[in-house]
Amino acid sequence: MVQQKEITLQAYPRGYHIISPVIEQQLSGSLPDRGVLHLFIKHTSAALTINENADPDVREDFESIVNHIVPEGLPFLKHTLEGPDDMPAHIKAAMIGSSVSIPISNGRLNLGTWQGIYLCEFRNHGGQRKLVATVYS
Repeated sequence: MVQQKEITLQAYPRGYHIISPVIEQQLSGSLPDRGVLHLFIKHTSAALTINENADPDVREDFESIVNHIVPEGLPFLKHTLEGPDDMPAHIKAAMIGSSVSIPISNGRLNLGTWQGIYLCEFRNHGGQRKLVATVYS
């Protein structure tokens, strides 16, 4: 069986944000005993990933490293109509990815002890973000 739900996330500031509790709350009571959750973000300037959920320094380091790899203000960028953070945001989103898949066991997301689902917000003012949650059982 396949279930699908669209989740609208509040606007987050630029950075890396653990959204696992939001996802779990939105899907509360609808997860099967066993299956897979596939999350897809419907945007080209934000991404999803799974990583460390305990130490907030990890999220700050992600921001620093990715901004170092893809800085704003590169003189050769042509897509600049939406601001200096837009094209770098597209590149960062392509590098990190638009979806994650998480096993479901015993009716819960089966993440590792130190894992969390991240919303990677690359825009200074990205606004609300929409996710499609598809549950396969």
